[in-house]
Amino acid sequence: QVQLVESGGGLVQPGGSLRLACTASGRIFSINAMAWYRQAPGSQRELVADIRSGGSANYADSVKGRFTISRDNAKNTVSLQMNSLKPEDTAVYYCYADMTTAQPMGVEREGYWGQGTQVTVSS
Repeated sequence: QVQLVESGGGLVQPGGSLRLACTASGRIFSINAMAWYRQAPGSQRELVADIRSGGSANYADSVKGRFTISRDNAKNTVSLQMNSLKPEDTAVYYCYADMTTAQPMGVEREGYWGQGTQVTVSS
């Protein structure tokens, strides 16, 4: 079974740092884009950052210069280093991966989500 498992959330004071990690496992042939999304209470899920297999990355304007996304293709992992955190960064953070996997009826490409990890920025 293909799954994404996240870790690294928690409570941090404003100005602090956290690092999120996400590992994909299962019968994976390839991973295309990987990304982090977040969803605050009462808000829609939004893209925080994404990274292509070749390493090119994009960021939401609200996190540019503070967050860094990276991936290790050999380990099927994606990380999000979050610095200078603000209370408005408080949300559940979700890992997303566009993957080609082995299924009972053949090879399929689709998007997968992690279970989410809570990040709370508060004094």
